[in-house]
Amino acid sequence: MAIPLYNRDLSWLSFNYRVLQMAADPQVPLYERIKFLSIFSSNLDEFFRVRMPAILAINKVLEREPDAAGEESPAPETLQEVMDTINRHQEEYGKIFAGMVLPALKEKGITLFYGPVPAPELAARTRSYFQSTVQAWLQPVWLSQRHKKFFPENNALYLVVTVSPQVTPDSQEIVLVNIPSGLKRFMTLDTPDRQFHIALLDDIIRAHLPYLFRGYIIHQSYGIKLTRNAEIDMDEMKGDVLEEVETMIRKRELGVPTRFLYDASMPLSLRNFLASQFEVADNEMVPGGRYHNLKDLADLPMPAGLPHALYPKAHPVAQPEAAAADYLLDLIQRRDLLLHLPYAQYDPVLRFFSEAAVDPDVEEIYVTLYRIASGSQIAQALISAAQNGKTVTVFVELKARFDEANNIRWSKRMKEAGVKLIYSIPGMKVHAKTALVKRRRGYRWDYSGLIATGNFNESTARFYTDHVLFTSHAGITREMELLFLYLQSREQPMAYHFLQFEHLLVAQFNMLTRFTDMIDREIANVQKGLPARITIKINNLQEKAMIAKLYEASQAGVTVDLVVRSINCLQTGIPESEGIRVVRIVDRYLEHARVFIFHNNGQEEIYMGSADWMNRNLHRRIEVCVPVYNTTLRQQLKDIVSLQLADGHQAQQAIQAYVQNIV
Repeated sequence: MAIPLYNRDLSWLSFNYRVLQMAADPQVPLYERIKFLSIFSSNLDEFFRVRMPAILAINKVLEREPDAAGEESPAPETLQEVMDTINRHQEEYGKIFAGMVLPALKEKGITLFYGPVPAPELAARTRSYFQSTVQAWLQPVWLSQRHKKFFPENNALYLVVTVSPQVTPDSQEIVLVNIPSGLKRFMTLDTPDRQFHIALLDDIIRAHLPYLFRGYIIHQSYGIKLTRNAEIDMDEMKGDVLEEVETMIRKRELGVPTRFLYDASMPLSLRNFLASQFEVADNEMVPGGRYHNLKDLADLPMPAGLPHALYPKAHPVAQPEAAAADYLLDLIQRRDLLLHLPYAQYDPVLRFFSEAAVDPDVEEIYVTLYRIASGSQIAQALISAAQNGKTVTVFVELKARFDEANNIRWSKRMKEAGVKLIYSIPGMKVHAKTALVKRRRGYRWDYSGLIATGNFNESTARFYTDHVLFTSHAGITREMELLFLYLQSREQPMAYHFLQFEHLLVAQFNMLTRFTDMIDREIANVQKGLPARITIKINNLQEKAMIAKLYEASQAGVTVDLVVRSINCLQTGIPESEGIRVVRIVDRYLEHARVFIFHNNGQEEIYMGSADWMNRNLHRRIEVCVPVYNTTLRQQLKDIVSLQLADGHQAQQAIQAYVQNIV
């Protein structure tokens, strides 16, 4: 029997549309609305780089052989549905930006020239900037004169300019002019009347093309951008892993096109010429507006002292026991701690690593790192620990998409300092967020464990909602040690027969089975006339076996509450999901935590960890979820998820107040 599933790509696009709706909300501060426009554009770029290649490839397969792609492949009409959805969203984007945001800026005395710079009094400044700065970055490419094809950079901006020599005006040339990414996209132009004007670099270049093409008549200029496939195969690694990943990163920038974004006013003959030049297929041609890469709106200049343009400054609260403790590692031995980010300060996580680096009794430190902050204090503490003579073992996931280069940079620094590095397991990503510190106490050891729902990254900790558990629970920390022993083996899970997890849920070992068993137990309880409830908060829900179990639970009478931020392939509004409620939260912070609550006839089991319910998480990654045993901390997780289920629109404000109150 087929399981009813909603298309994952359309679900993701609906999430991005919720981001766009935040830009249209007049209750959101103006410059925050502009940031949501930026996030929408950035997300869409990633969709074209990562998901669109698969959609295009499967569409070609289905055209040739309808059954070749398998039951989980998109239907033949998916490509058209996706493109129709994107086009509708882009059209609404333009209406929000031009019809709502630009007038709102004007009311604040801010003029963003969304078109040519019309003010004559500003011409001298823009001309001076072009001649002294911009011109040095420009590298015109005469496409109509080249015998060798030009290879546009991935996601770079260009102007396609049509010109004719003044001496032979009937002879037209086509030239590609780069819009330099090394310069700021926006230029502020203050005037004596204190008006705050902003011009785009694109328009400054357009206005001064005559300086670039002396002796030519300039006819038209159109903005374009080429997006390339970023989904490269990093699964099978041999030899020097760092070297191979570095090579693959370079290949990513040379990937096949997945979207050619062009100004919709461009004539058909010019579009066809460019498509041939850049080897772009018809279904990869996407009309757009005058400007592309509007993710750069995140850097839109703001005049000083503009009131209410941003969210009020966040004031994360200190965890009181940690703040009062002279030694955090000693405190963890006495009691579990739980941080709720970004509402709570990240300092205890930084202290965990920095104390371990200098504590004379600490002999061993283990940690998994998935996305390392560019200026990571955590990585620096690990370097210091190794230089202080401690055994430091770090698993660095070199295949963390778009963070590979930064992870490699830190890997090299840590290796030089004497840190023992473990690299990617072939065919498997390690997505777990775990750390373990071992201190010698005479003839015994004490263990301090750290397990989080998000990366050990102090940058994202400021705007990702996550939970971080500190524990010295003997069963949990010993199983963490076993996990790190396994990771050092770099063996495939099925070849490693030494792990029996009683506390931790670890993908590839017991996670899928345990989740299934806990759902089955709720089904059995409701059949006995007992109360039964499942409450889950995750980023993505796509794995069909888990969705099927939730349908089964719903049909049996189990109450199922879900908070799913992004992809949700579980269909609502059908008989199978009649007892399932789904909430999606898009707000100031990025919802990122994963929490699982099973009622168990009043003896609740509560887990938190790194695992979404996606195929990749449950079948192709090492993920870890940890049980929360402390009664007070369990209640905090339950309260926070309850607030999110009660009112998704106001949940983050409510949680901010809740976290301040509990400390």
